[in-house]
This record gives sequence, C-alpha cells and structure tokens, in this order.
Amino acid sequence: MLFRQLFDQATWTYTYLLADEASGEAVIIDAVDTQLERDIKLINELGLTLVYAFDTHVHADHITSIGDLREHFGCTTGISRHGQVACADLQLSEDDNFSFGQHHISVMETPGHTDGCLSFVSDNRVFCGDALLIRGCGRTDFQQGDAGTLFDSITKKLFTLPDDTLLYPGHDYKGMTCSTIMEEKLWNPRLKLGRDDFIMFMKNLDLANPKRIHEAVPANLACGKSKTP
Repeated sequence: MLFRQLFDQATWTYTYLLADEASGEAVIIDAVDTQLERDIKLINELGLTLVYAFDTHVHADHITSIGDLREHFGCTTGISRHGQVACADLQLSEDDNFSFGQHHISVMETPGHTDGCLSFVSDNRVFCGDALLIRGCGRTDFQQGDAGTLFDSITKKLFTLPDDTLLYPGHDYKGMTCSTIMEEKLWNPRLKLGRDDFIMFMKNLDLANPKRIHEAVPANLACGKSKTP
C-alpha cells in the first residue's frame, strides 16, 4: 500500500492518503481546505485516482476540503451518519467497508469527542481522528462530547484492535507522528486513570474554545467551502 501522512502546521492536523499501488485507487482522510492545492498536486503527481474522501468527524478547528475534492476529482465523500452532514454522499456507520484496489478500509464508530466520531481501519493501521491521540485524547466539552462515552470508545473498541496496530491520530502538538495500540494501553496517562477519574479529569480541563469553531463547524456541515483551483 502507498501511504502518506501529511501535516497542516496552522491547525496541527494530520491528513492521510492511502492508495493501492497496482490500481492507483486512493482514499484521503481529514483533508484540510488550506492544503487543497498541495493535496491535488500530490494525488496527480503520484498518478492516483481518488475514489473516497472521508472525515473522521465534523471538525471545529479547521475546514474540510471533501466537497472541493469531490468537485475536482469526482470522488465519493463520507462522514458519520450522526454528523448531520446532508451534503456527504455516504452516511457512514459501524462496520461499513470499502475497497480501493485490493485494499479495504472499514468504519468503527468511536464517539465521545463528538457524537459523530469515526475511526478508519485499514490493514494494520487505524486512523482515529480526535478520539485517541498519542498519549492523550480529544476534548469532550462541545459538539455533544461525553467523557464516559469517549473512555468506552477507546477502551472497549480501539483497544480491542491487535496490540501492534499502528495508531495515526487526527492531531499532534508534541512532534509525535505514530503510536501503537499497545503503547497507548501502557503509556497514555489519561486512559490509566480509570473511567470515573477520567471523566472527572476531562470535566476539569477548562480549555478555551477552538479559535475557528464558529466558522469551521457551519462550513463543515456543508462539506467545506469551495476553493477549487
């Protein structure tokens, strides 16, 4: 499998590009509008056919480019059925499975950061958005977030994946690019608290809202703003 991990410095967001090398069919996860030209250029340079553009959730810190990628490449867009994004082609739910060439990507519902969070599993990789971060996790204080639900999504779903599964988060703020399920079981300090203490910890984070939340959420409910080159 061809695999690229891309980064948006302004929002600390990772975008992931996966492709079947034989057919050139590709999937992109969590594409960012300000990186649209970069992503189009890379897809074209690699000679890929973008078949799917998926978002892990309705983001609050950046605007998605799935609508623009659909306009440019004719790909199929998808986001959680709980995200209330009517413009997406696919309303994704647990165990949905999609092929790109000889590879597959499956959907795991992992709510808690928002009520419409998804993780995507392909081969030995999981792309978990903001549900599980490297040595951390997504916040739970807006967009129907719930700390108990997030703890259960991580411990009862993500942590059931094989220990050597490579974990790729939606963001990182400390220069980390990848972890494994086993590493997070052993070393994620928030998950070692236990469910009740985790809920209390998350309740007391007292974080400021993302700077672009009032702009980003409405735009993402409309599949992003059109900025096709």
